[in-house]
Amino acid sequence: MKMQHVFFDLDNTLWDHRRNAYLTIKDLFEKQEITSKYHIDFEEFHSVYHDINEELWEKIRDGIIGKEYLREHRFYDSFKHFGVDDKELAIYFEENFLDNIVSYNELVEGAEDVLEYLKAKNYTLHIISNGFQEVTERKCSLSGIAPYFKTITSADAVGVRKPNPRIFEYSLSLSDAKKEESILIGDDWIADAMGATDFGMDAIFFDVYKEDKQKEGLKAITHLQQIKEYL
Repeated sequence: MKMQHVFFDLDNTLWDHRRNAYLTIKDLFEKQEITSKYHIDFEEFHSVYHDINEELWEKIRDGIIGKEYLREHRFYDSFKHFGVDDKELAIYFEENFLDNIVSYNELVEGAEDVLEYLKAKNYTLHIISNGFQEVTERKCSLSGIAPYFKTITSADAVGVRKPNPRIFEYSLSLSDAKKEESILIGDDWIADAMGATDFGMDAIFFDVYKEDKQKEGLKAITHLQQIKEYL
């Protein structure tokens, strides 16, 4: 069956979450004069935050915690690492982080070019994101990529996250697509690459960090432009 539908993960596949989050947190850090008040170096703080945030998102993906736990702990635990036990400060960062991150909308290198390429080849494009629904929709809209997509599925709408097969089932039903004519492109080995293939859907693993993970027959790229080799 001919491939007709291309499903994309959003964060760090198309929308450069790492870069946009870095810039947002740096702004908040400077506004609150964290370095002068607490003698914390921003780069050190961001490194700690990144590791804590990644671990919490993995626990969300695996169903161990919910999003409220993540929102309560990612900044609180980061500041506590540096000896700052201040829940009000953590709440300030969390609330303003979610409000302000969409002020930065840098896309992953090659994203717009690849979307134009796939549109010109008459593929129908979709988003399947593990992110929060309201933030996912704003990211797509404010970055200018929303018009490329027929459907945008966020995990909140389904109540489960990739790699749970229910989110793939939901997104396919929303898009009137069959799994045999669909492919998913994403940067998370477990959520995207393994999630899609275990569901019975083709996948391309966007190996941003060159993790060199392998599964027989699975396509992998290190730059979005390489999608053109497969589609």
